[in-house]
Amino acid sequence: MNKFKSSLALALTVAVLAGCKQETQGLARATDAPETDLQKQSYALGANMSNSLMQANIEIDSGYFNAGFYDTQDGTQMMTVEDMQAALMAMQQAAAERQAQERAAAIETNLAAANEALAANAKLEGVVSTESGLQYKVETTGEGATPTASDTVTVHYEGRLVDGTVFDSSIQRGEPATFPVNGVIPGWTEALQLMTVGSKWQLTIPPDLAYGENGAGAIIPPNSALIFDVELIGIEAAEEEGAAADAG
Repeated sequence: MNKFKSSLALALTVAVLAGCKQETQGLARATDAPETDLQKQSYALGANMSNSLMQANIEIDSGYFNAGFYDTQDGTQMMTVEDMQAALMAMQQAAAERQAQERAAAIETNLAAANEALAANAKLEGVVSTESGLQYKVETTGEGATPTASDTVTVHYEGRLVDGTVFDSSIQRGEPATFPVNGVIPGWTEALQLMTVGSKWQLTIPPDLAYGENGAGAIIPPNSALIFDVELIGIEAAEEEGAAADAG
């Protein structure tokens, strides 16, 4: 659910609660700390709704916001249901357009920053650039085997944005990760098939070999270049090979 819909859902919850015949003192601003359960719940509900509206960048006129609340309590409204629905739909459309514009701007800005970071990194000593655009630097060369696309590997890693922000780290968790070589982002799939067990590499992955324009939720913005420190710990053969060995 996007930010607008979350905020709208919360607003509807408030409207339902407002329609209930509860003991209320209107919307005069309380100055004392809440003590009763009702006061605490009411304060928490107001804080949550305000936070949701701010996160969704939804602007309100507090005077008419309060009037709508009061009128619902009194059973009289200055707008028809149809007009209110149209107003909310217009707000939703404006929010969607604004989010689309912000996303388009972020896609362009982030791609420029990624290209700049990749160009600078490519000039550093020891950095190798492959035909796909993947960049890697060998820190330690292991003497083990090299995985294929059908293998499953166990690795330790830490992932960062180019500004140094860590977004994921098996190292910090203290537990290595195991996954199929062909089940991760393209930059990882390519790099793993170049590494040997025991190796430690630093990967710098361009957006088109990572999460591209979609990004990864709120963690990785669209068109982000990613930096990974990767240690290849071990290889587990593909399931069909293991089954054949067992049958033998």
